Amino acid sequence: MRGLVMSGSHNVFIVRPMSPNDDECGDLECRIKGKVLKAAEGLYNPLAPGDQVIVERDSGHPGTGLILDMEKRKNLFSRFNQKGGASQSLAANVDLVLCLTSAASPPFRPRFLDRVLLQADFAEIPAAIICNKIDVDIDDIDVDERLEDFLRIGCPVLRVSAKTGEGLDELRKLIAGKCSVLVGQSGVGKSSLINALLPELNIKTGTINQKYDRGNHTTTMSFMIELPPNGNEGENTTTRIIDTPGIRRFVPDGITANDLILYMREFSFLAGACTYGLSCSHRIEPGCKIMEAVAAGVIHEDRYNSFLRIQDELAGKNNVD
Repeated sequence: MRGLVMSGSHNVFIVRPMSPNDDECGDLECRIKGKVLKAAEGLYNPLAPGDQVIVERDSGHPGTGLILDMEKRKNLFSRFNQKGGASQSLAANVDLVLCLTSAASPPFRPRFLDRVLLQADFAEIPAAIICNKIDVDIDDIDVDERLEDFLRIGCPVLRVSAKTGEGLDELRKLIAGKCSVLVGQSGVGKSSLINALLPELNIKTGTINQKYDRGNHTTTMSFMIELPPNGNEGENTTTRIIDTPGIRRFVPDGITANDLILYMREFSFLAGACTYGLSCSHRIEPGCKIMEAVAAGVIHEDRYNSFLRIQDELAGKNNVD
């Protein structure tokens, strides 16, 4: 039968049956038959929430099963896992990437957003930026400036508060009927936001590390939740959210230093237009259209600096944001 991967850890996956009449017994705890899926060889983790798989029940152990195969993915949102030295699948077959940030506590970090947006564009998945904790008083003009620049380059931005509920109705409309993956650094409020959308889940939330002004990990693996339909979504529409562990540093996956310009949206139309063509480093060369665009305000200076840091990292120079 067909099943939907809801979560997984240490090669044990929770699979929800998708075939008619097969969901009566609830979710199954599954392992991969033979421990290897050909379609996922070389990955840090073979399956991610959102994957659709072929499963057989284990008749000798009720509530369990074996994963025989994985169906072809529509898309994959991933990152490069430096510790494992391989691509790490975070979510599969998604309609929207929600990049969650906070205006303060922990501090606003737009270069993290640059990286997530880059990965979403590479995977050809629409993305939106969700700025949480707008109820917190801040004194940082850079927050509004960068959020407005994300809007300018075509990325939707929502300002919300999981604490007060402000902006949540707009967020519900944005995600209605879609499968979204929620990505953000530790402490920005991913679990709090999901609890605000679906209070009965009561997901554990963390506190901010006061010494370093950053979050402590509370979510340890990606998992999918389903929100019940409401009148605005349609009777037969299911809204799904895949929550991911807090990420302190997002390393792009599958992108080379030379190809980076093709996936940063306001840079891409200038690819090859420099005097030195695609061999331009976009740093010192005369006739560089990227540097001209920065000087003209077409590309935000901070986005340009982010581009250079990512380019160095992908080239193996190991710059750290």
